[in-house]
Amino acid sequence: MREGLRRILTDQGFAVIQTVAEPRELHPSPCDAELVIVDANAFSEGVLSCEQVRAEHPELRIVLMVDEYDLDHIAKAFATGAVDGYLVKTIPCEPLGGALRLVAMGEKLMPSQLVESFTDSSNRLLPMTWDVNCGGLNLSNREIEILRCLLDGDANKVISRRLRITDATVKVHIKAILRKLRVKNRTQAAIWAVSRGLGREDMALPEAHMLPIGTSPAPMAATPH
Repeated sequence: MREGLRRILTDQGFAVIQTVAEPRELHPSPCDAELVIVDANAFSEGVLSCEQVRAEHPELRIVLMVDEYDLDHIAKAFATGAVDGYLVKTIPCEPLGGALRLVAMGEKLMPSQLVESFTDSSNRLLPMTWDVNCGGLNLSNREIEILRCLLDGDANKVISRRLRITDATVKVHIKAILRKLRVKNRTQAAIWAVSRGLGREDMALPEAHMLPIGTSPAPMAATPH
């Protein structure tokens, strides 16, 4: 599996520096690599490997590749703070290269199947589930409006125009939302909201979501040219 991925990445213009079977065998320096790909058959093992890599090499971008799409797993993976990208192994070769380059440039990346989950949840979950899952969070009506804007991928300036408030006010509300939801960034806030039923029929991916290794976790270090 690692050799196959190495060839795919090489064809896509990446310099594959190292392939290993265990995170502890990975020893890139900041100048050697920009991102690490962690492949795992079991989600829990994959996340554990990502956390180990993050602890040893915090400067690297980390992409977790999994066998199957699972919305709850996506939310849990990003909630750890150890994952910069989450990809399903069925992704074609060319989009894979583009996706990894986005992660290397600092973007957060999730599988395109997430769009369907957003759309499906918008009508089915909102009326009852949203109220239940927001109990005790004390989100104001304005904060919920801004959370919807985050789901639509709106930048702060767009939100300020949309809601007719200042940029500074938007920033204050977003900080409050992150604190109340106990998440680190707007991407995690959007995942949290969708997984609990907040959605819209015309919903787009959040701004940071860009669409475009064997039986044990297998990190691979690479850098795009």
